Formats: sequence, structure tokens, C-alpha cells
Amino acid sequence: MKVLIKNMVCDRCNFVVQNVVDDLSLGPASVTLGEVDFGDGVLDAVQLEQFRCRIEALGFELINDRKSRLIENIKKQVIAFVQQQDTSVKMKISEFLGDRLHHDYGYLSNLFSTVEGVTIEQYFIRQKIEKTKELLVYDELTLTEIAYRLGYSGVAHLSRQFKKVTGLTPSHFKRLRDAGQRKSIDKV
Repeated sequence: MKVLIKNMVCDRCNFVVQNVVDDLSLGPASVTLGEVDFGDGVLDAVQLEQFRCRIEALGFELINDRKSRLIENIKKQVIAFVQQQDTSVKMKISEFLGDRLHHDYGYLSNLFSTVEGVTIEQYFIRQKIEKTKELLVYDELTLTEIAYRLGYSGVAHLSRQFKKVTGLTPSHFKRLRDAGQRKSIDKV
């Protein structure tokens, strides 16, 4: 039995949900971004309700309908694409999502923008900017290296998008990083 969960966006989320599974003694489960797989095990109604209550108290929620599951899967895949972007393989987000989700990108795009109020491309850009902020805070890569790693054509392109989304230049953000300007990835 698989249970899909909204708002799981990082390894810390996986850890928190795994703790809930363990605390409730729900058996062996595999916890990944947005999903808990109980294998062949099936939760009864009481267990499922206990699980729902515990994760909702932590800011997560169960996903029940097909469209919501697909939207969460799109978000999960976009985040994975940004986090694990391989600069040696140039793939468009539309190709990546189409391949991973086995749906026409036009359908995915229309569904996503109707439900979320932003396009997949805008969501993708926001995720890339949040990753840029993260890398700027780490202060281990130059802006040129960050631009290359995230698939931008150059520093100028990254800087324009960064300023458009945040209102700040990357260098100005870097100076302000201690002021708490960075959003959690699940708040994007």
C-alpha cells in the first residue's frame, strides 16, 4: 500500500514522516519524497486516521484524489530535477516530466497551472532560484559555477531571473544572507 503525502520536499521531511511511521508501529515502510510505501501491508481505517492526524499536525497532508496526486508528483519531479541536475545531460523540463510521469506535457502543464495558479515553468524557475540561494549561502561555488550547474546560459541570464524573482541581485542577496531572506523550499 502506498500513501501519497503533500508538502514533503526534503530529506528532513522524510525523516519526520519515518518517525511518525515508527512511533505508530505501522510496520516496515519505505519513505521517499511525497510517498510512504508500506509494501504488501495495508493500514486499517483507524491506523490511517492516526497517521493522517499526526502528519497534518506537522504540516503535511494525505493526497486522495488522482489530480492532486499528479500535481504533487509534478512538484516532486521538478524538485528532483533541480536538485540533481546533471550538466552533462541537457534535457528540457518538459521532456523530463513527460518521460517520468508518462503524460503529455501539454496535459500536465494545463492541469498544473489550473490547480496551482502558476505554470510549471514558473514553478521550475522558482525552484532554481531557491537552489541558487542555497548555493550562494554555502559560498562554495562562484556565480559562474552555479549558473552552469543549474543549466543557465550564463551569469547574466541567472542574474536577470534572480532579480526578477527576488528583487535582489545575487551579490546583494549574498550580502543579506544572514538576515534570513531565504524561503524554505516548501514555501515557494
